[in-house]
Amino acid sequence: MSPDGILVFGGSGSPKLAQNIASYLGVEVGKSEVLRFSEGNLFVRIQENVRGRRVYLIQSTAFPANDNFVELLFWIDAFKRASAETVTVVMPYFSYAKGDKKDEPRVAIRARVCADAIEVAGADRVVTLDLHAPQIQGFFKVPVDDLYALPVLGKAIQSKKLSNLIVVSPDTGFVKQARKYASFLKVSMAVGDKERAAHDETAEVLQIIGDVKDKTAIVVDDFTISAGTLVEIAEKLMENGAKAVYAAVTHGVFSPNAKDKIDNSLIEKLLVTDSIETQPGPLSEKVEVVSVAPLLAEAIRRIHNRESVSVLFPE
Repeated sequence: MSPDGILVFGGSGSPKLAQNIASYLGVEVGKSEVLRFSEGNLFVRIQENVRGRRVYLIQSTAFPANDNFVELLFWIDAFKRASAETVTVVMPYFSYAKGDKKDEPRVAIRARVCADAIEVAGADRVVTLDLHAPQIQGFFKVPVDDLYALPVLGKAIQSKKLSNLIVVSPDTGFVKQARKYASFLKVSMAVGDKERAAHDETAEVLQIIGDVKDKTAIVVDDFTISAGTLVEIAEKLMENGAKAVYAAVTHGVFSPNAKDKIDNSLIEKLLVTDSIETQPGPLSEKVEVVSVAPLLAEAIRRIHNRESVSVLFPE
C-alpha cells in the first residue's frame, strides 16, 4: 500500500458497513480491537501504523448509542495520539441529532454537546447521512458532509416498478425532502398532518393532505423508531383510497416492539439503509435493507483525492 493509501477502520457500531466500504475502495479494513471490561469501560487499540496517514473511521452511534458514541471519541483520540495526519469520522447515523434545539426549559442541546466532543477529541472532518436537522452542520467548526440516501433509496423504489406512485411526507417537517423524492421519481406528493404531544416516540396522524385514491403510496422519512407513525399513516392512506402503501426510511432505528407493528401493518415493504446494523433484534420480513456503502465509499474516495463531494448530492 502506498503511503497515501486510504486507511479505513470500523468501530463496533459498523463492522459490516466498514467491510463493504473497504471492499468498494479495494482496500482491507484496518486492524484494531475493542475490549469491554466488567464495569462497562471500553478500551480501544489500533493494531497497525497510522503515522502520517489519513484515516477514515466508520462508526454509527446506535444500539447501544452511548457506548458507541464514547467508543467513537476514544477512536478519534487514539488515531490522533498515534500521529495520524487527519481523522475523518464517517458517522452514517448520528443518534443525538434529534436533540438539535432548546425547545423547552432546562434541557440540553444534545447534538451540540456531541459535536463539541467530536471536535475536542480531534476529528478533522465528519461525513454523515441524512442528519435529522441540517443546521447541525453549523454545530461543528470542522467540515461536515451531510449526504443524502435519496439516490440510493430512490433507485431501489424505481426497481420495484410500482404503478401510479405518489410520495407521502409523514408530516409537514419533512415536506422539503419529500418533494425531492417526488422530483427524483417524477411523481406527485401528499402530506400527513401529524401531532406529537410528548417525548414518548408516538404521534397521531390527523389527516392526509392530497389525493391518494387508487395510488401506490410511498411514505418517506429520515428515521423511524417504533414505526408507529408509519403504521398509522399507512392506515390513513388506505382509508383515503390508496391501493397499496410502501415506505422508504434512511435510518431504521427499530425499537424491540417495532417488528410486530410492522408485521401486522398495512405496509407492503419498508426500505431502509444499512446505516444501523447493531439492531436489538431481528427485523421484520417486510423490511428490505439497501446498502449505502457505495455512496459513503465514493465520498471517502473523493475526499481523499481532494475532489468535489457535491456531485454526490441530488439536484
